[in-house]
Amino acid sequence: MKQVIAMHGWCGDSNTWQLWAHHFQAQNWLWQSNEQGYGALPPLRAEWHKEPEPQPEQRRVVIGHSLGPHLLASEVLAQATDLVLLASFGCFLPRGPANRALRTGLRGMQERLGSKDESTMLHAFLARAAQPSPASAMAAGPIHQGLCVNGRKQVQADLELLIKTDGLPAGLPTKARVLVVEAEQDAIVVPAARTCLIEDLLKHLNNPPCHWKLPKAGHALLVPGLIERVHDWLESAP
Repeated sequence: MKQVIAMHGWCGDSNTWQLWAHHFQAQNWLWQSNEQGYGALPPLRAEWHKEPEPQPEQRRVVIGHSLGPHLLASEVLAQATDLVLLASFGCFLPRGPANRALRTGLRGMQERLGSKDESTMLHAFLARAAQPSPASAMAAGPIHQGLCVNGRKQVQADLELLIKTDGLPAGLPTKARVLVVEAEQDAIVVPAARTCLIEDLLKHLNNPPCHWKLPKAGHALLVPGLIERVHDWLESAP
């Protein structure tokens, strides 16, 4: 069985994966999209499907964007055979004195959640995530539709989690085949954090990760052909 569990990032939702799911399902992959429930969609925690009898080729792929891999249950991540990390990170805040200004900015975002400035702050985040593309190129999600009451609490908790990330997501298996897709024009994940992710993976994994740098891509990875490239990479596994 070939299956995917996908996890969106902070302030996103599972609608992010509609084109991905369509492509992979057409290629006979089982696709599930986790959902944090920030907006109109209810929370959903996917689990791996199990065959009635052991199969010789089990492919359990995690595809996560940004904070997404940190939002997955460690037991789900631990069973993955392959991971695709899209504009992701281990530690969001760079190690050393350079993280002070970024930490202050994140605390300011926390303070605006639930205030009259919430919508302005979230739309500014969305615009930065989309760069160099326009924000209008992104699928509508919780920022466009507004946060629900419980969703706002989850957004706040996940922002705190983002601030406190201090390494690779819990449960990341050492034997996994890993693809890192880095957006070189990422206005959300700073270069130091991207470098740190690769360094941490090289120390953790039995085999080095595959690392793509997309020069014209921003944090949202609004680039043509990426879904097909990722699928081809997964299918190329020995």
